[in-house]
This record gives sequence, structure tokens and C-alpha cells, in this order.
Amino acid sequence: MMMDAGILQIVALMAILGFLWTLHRDVSNLRKEVGKDIADLRERMARVEGLLEGFVGRRPEPQP
Repeated sequence: MMMDAGILQIVALMAILGFLWTLHRDVSNLRKEVGKDIADLRERMARVEGLLEGFVGRRPEPQP
């Protein structure tokens, strides 16, 4: 017995939607992880800048 073309299209559509939903979830999780890593890098860079300013003896620039 062969599947009806309409049923085959519905199954294909559901498979594509499932794939897209999984892809969306994975990209969202990746974006969260990268955002956390960027925040960690910013914090480390601020620490290095503070150490260098203290080492060189420059005054910190005023904040606008």
C-alpha cells in the first residue's frame, strides 16, 4: 500500500518543522554560552587593564 501524497507532504512538513525547532533551540543555547564567554573575557580584560594601569602608573581616564 502506498501512502497518499497528502499524507507524505504532511509528514515531510512535520519533519522539517521538527528540524527547524531543534536548530532554533541549539542556536539559542549557543548564543547564551557565547554571551557568557564574552562577559568572562570582558571581565578578564578589565583586570588586565587595571594591572597595566597600576604598573605603568597612569591615571584612569574619566568616564563620560
